[in-house]
Amino acid sequence: MSDADVWVGVWRPHKPRGPIAAHYSGPGPKYALPGATGLNCHDPTKPNGPAFSFGTRHRQVTSDSSPGPKYLVPPNITRIGRDGTPSYSICSRPKDPYLFQSPGPGHYSPEKSGKSAYYSAPAYSISARSKGFCNDQTPGPAAYMLPSLFGPATVNKTSAPNFSLQGRSKIGNFNEDLQKSPGPGTYRVVDPCIYKNKPPHYSMTGRNGMPGDTTKTPGPGAYYPEKVTFTRIKPPSFSFGVRHSEFIVPLIVDVME
Repeated sequence: MSDADVWVGVWRPHKPRGPIAAHYSGPGPKYALPGATGLNCHDPTKPNGPAFSFGTRHRQVTSDSSPGPKYLVPPNITRIGRDGTPSYSICSRPKDPYLFQSPGPGHYSPEKSGKSAYYSAPAYSISARSKGFCNDQTPGPAAYMLPSLFGPATVNKTSAPNFSLQGRSKIGNFNEDLQKSPGPGTYRVVDPCIYKNKPPHYSMTGRNGMPGDTTKTPGPGAYYPEKVTFTRIKPPSFSFGVRHSEFIVPLIVDVME
């Protein structure tokens, strides 16, 4: 038997023209769980032993840059504060601050107070009146007007009824409908079948078809119980076909129209 008789049809094994995703297998479950060895990315649920390195110790272990004990503490400072021994210096003594000098009775001159402290006679001058009095627009008694006692617009008095010769206006009338309420004829009569038991209804039209389900259901002859294999033990079955490529599209025979 030659090689040409093994293959059926025009298909022959050949090298793919481009990369196929199915040729490359995935990494598998190696990314699912962290490793149990090493120091980095260790599984937190597993015990981790001590790890040592062969590297040198860094100069700066921490980022704390505190100056340490390089400050010079003065000798007169103790753990409870500054000591109480007297100290001397070569500087001169500062001058005493001047205190507030309160004035005595002789500093005042009450005879120079003038009209602000003594009674004085009226004094007149020949000069003209200043402009400040002209700008003072104070209303006099005649500037006020009492409310009228005639007509309907009285403030604190009772007014008599007033009549006019005009027609009655629809706006502001005593029978004006401010709410615009609808009357009884505006509402539609509700069908009693909505809030009561609905009686049977009859019509005069003829019956065109028998009542029933119009779905086309398959009959007993449409089924093949002898082809059912998943309800009993199935023996192994073999075929004489050839093994096709794993990338071939399956043949679809039953196409729903």
